[in-house]
Amino acid sequence: MEKSEEMYLRIMDASEIEDVLDKMAQAILEDMVELEKCVLVGIRTRGVYLANRLKDLIKEKTGRDVSVGNLDITLYRDDWTRLHIYPVVRSTTIPGSLEHKNVVLIDDVLYTGRTVRAALDALLDYGRPNRVYLAVLIDRGHRELPICAQYVGKNVETKGEEHIDVRLKEFDGLDEVLLVRPRG
Repeated sequence: MEKSEEMYLRIMDASEIEDVLDKMAQAILEDMVELEKCVLVGIRTRGVYLANRLKDLIKEKTGRDVSVGNLDITLYRDDWTRLHIYPVVRSTTIPGSLEHKNVVLIDDVLYTGRTVRAALDALLDYGRPNRVYLAVLIDRGHRELPICAQYVGKNVETKGEEHIDVRLKEFDGLDEVLLVRPRG
């Protein structure tokens, strides 16, 4: 579908994104009794930027650093052969073993749950965490797998033909979340 056939509705601006990330950081801190055992892991691509922002917010609130990593799930997806003939695999950087850690897995949008399932498979290559939490900026429903997030920036009810476009300044030059609807 061409861009001219779509309608964009802004559902979050930069200040709203900042506010919900601040609340998510506070909620994470409330759950993490031992901050030194906490590891934030962003799912490529935008989840990595969100993980780094949450890390900065936690440092602002506590004065303490928390470990952060990034995860490429390309080869763990159950649909990668349908998406690409030659998948682009990016690096994964995990700060040491995840054995006995409390991992906060971070992504921009939770939709069917398949990305998170792939991320969970990938995480196990780095050890067996005590617990894995899920943090997402947007939860749009429509699960195909029984997955839910503990930390949600905003729930947005969508229809199947709609999608969410998260734009972050580190990657896109500005912060906003758009609901994209086909015209007609």
